[in-house]
Formats: sequence, structure tokens, C-alpha cells
Amino acid sequence: MATPTTKTLDDLFLDTLKDIYFAEKQILKALPKMARAAQSEEGKAGFLKHRDETQSQIERLEQVFELLGKPARGKTCEAIQGIIAEGEEIMEEFKGSPALDAGLISSAQAVEHYEIARYGTLIAWANQLGLKDAVPLLQANLAEEVATDKKLTQLAQASANAKGKKAA
Repeated sequence: MATPTTKTLDDLFLDTLKDIYFAEKQILKALPKMARAAQSEEGKAGFLKHRDETQSQIERLEQVFELLGKPARGKTCEAIQGIIAEGEEIMEEFKGSPALDAGLISSAQAVEHYEIARYGTLIAWANQLGLKDAVPLLQANLAEEVATDKKLTQLAQASANAKGKKAA
């Protein structure tokens, strides 16, 4: 017999949606700092481009909240706060060093991988729950995160990792 406090997949979906919404808003704040810290022009441009994408991702998430008839509200996500804090630590500890950009890219990829995991789960649950209008919005966000992760890998392999090996 279900009690009124029984949590369902609907509850879990909403909870996770609030989590990624909070995460995207935190990422939106962190990206300009990362762009300023990046030494390469490609790195700076990449972080700024992703800031614009993140704004669009937030808007899509707001549309999902709307589909659910719920207010767009974040829920503190300690995971993303920890990943961002690690990135800030790298910016501080490696400032001016040849390894800075490689460190920034690794931090950005940790963020991307977290987001990719969250969006993949939300898409599966949206399908399970019959939220067919939410699926393409979540898939658009996932596709951008995957593309950004690939660009970060290319940037690391093309220059940042090799530059990071050199002594200052």
C-alpha cells in the first residue's frame, strides 16, 4: 500500500531537473571566469561560445518546467559546486603556468561529463513518463554538451596538453 510520502519517478525527474537547472546557472557564472583565465584565444572563444549555449540550455529547461506546470527552480547541486570549485583551484594554482589551459579544459570536461550523465538520465525518464514534448528539449541540450566535450578534447590534443608539458 502506497503512503502519501511514496516518491515516484515523476518526483525523481523533477528533482533531477531542478539539479541540472541549478548546475547550468552555476556554469553560466563560471564560464566568463574561465574565459578570462584561459591563455589561448581558442580557449577564451570556446568558453564564451559555451556561455551562450548554456543560456539557451537554461531557456530549454525553463520550457520543460513549463510543460510540467512547475516553477523553474534550482535545487542546490553539491556535485557541480565541487567540480566548479576544483576548476577555481586550478585557475589559482596554475595561473600564468603553461599547464593552465590544460587544467581549465580538464575542469570544463568534468562539468560536461556531469551534464551529459544528467541529460541522458532525464531523457530516459522523460520517455518512460510519456513526457514526449520534453524529450527534444533535453536532447538538444545533450547534443550541445556532447559537441562541447568533443571540442574540448580537440583543443586539449591540438595544443593545450603539449604546451602544458613545457617548463615556464
